Amino acid sequence: MKKILITGGAGFIGSSLADKLLASDYYVVIVDNLLTGDKRNIPVSKNCRFIRCDINNYQDIAPIMAAFQFEYVFHYAAVVGVQRTIDNPVMVLSDLDGFRNILDLSKNTAVKRVFFSSSSEVYGEPVELPQHEHTTPLNSRLPYAIVKNVGEAFCRSYQQQFDLDYTILRFFNTYGIRQSTDFVISKFMRQAIKNEPITIYGDGSQTRTFCYIDDNLDITLKALEQNLFVNDIVNIGSNRITPILELAQKIIEVTESSSEIIHLSPLKEGDMTRRQPDNSKMLSVLGRDLMPLEKGLKSVFESGRFQG
Repeated sequence: MKKILITGGAGFIGSSLADKLLASDYYVVIVDNLLTGDKRNIPVSKNCRFIRCDINNYQDIAPIMAAFQFEYVFHYAAVVGVQRTIDNPVMVLSDLDGFRNILDLSKNTAVKRVFFSSSSEVYGEPVELPQHEHTTPLNSRLPYAIVKNVGEAFCRSYQQQFDLDYTILRFFNTYGIRQSTDFVISKFMRQAIKNEPITIYGDGSQTRTFCYIDDNLDITLKALEQNLFVNDIVNIGSNRITPILELAQKIIEVTESSSEIIHLSPLKEGDMTRRQPDNSKMLSVLGRDLMPLEKGLKSVFESGRFQG
């Protein structure tokens, strides 16, 4: 049974990935400091172990890596959330220690490949749409995006010098049932279910694309099992653009809410006006269409996760 480490595995995407891996007969170890993760997300399985750990602290993570001798590492641990990362820029920078720790320990314990969760934030304000993995410049100046960009550079450098293979996963607004309310869909969903005002920064004309968690997990598992995107980058997201105001209106419709939409002052930084991936790599591997936004929103609502 192959052993896999997921850092940040008590978070939304990490814990969802753990479920998927456990169903495919892997042994999964989850480490998380629970800063933003939630122990309730951790799967209950004889083939899953949770260890509370701060990967930015070498003394915390080193014994775990040595004891289990993982074949693959999914490095998903990070300080997340636009406002949180803007408010805590030094905390964000400390994630660089985690990158170095994971990569140093991976090269010394015979890890075959490290999967690194990067972000659409690295592109910054787009100079072209859709945003392509290898032709679109990375120009964000936000600490979170810079740290993700440096993390990508760490992966390339360790591969070049130590032959440690990697795959960089650039996530574009993945959403789903376990997502915390720090993120736009879950935040709007909770407000709508409670018939509270839905608050939008600015006029809502800024656009995003939204990828349902199952699509994210399917391409990730294929990348692992079919040995795809080795020492390469892949955008993971939908290419269907949705203005934030339209998103709020769709959520009101799906939830049959009486919420009104309230416009707040625009964020001073961190709220890019446009974002859209070139997801041709992802689609070519999946060989199917992605989950339509309306269907995904309905699935999240019907789960009951944000009610009560």
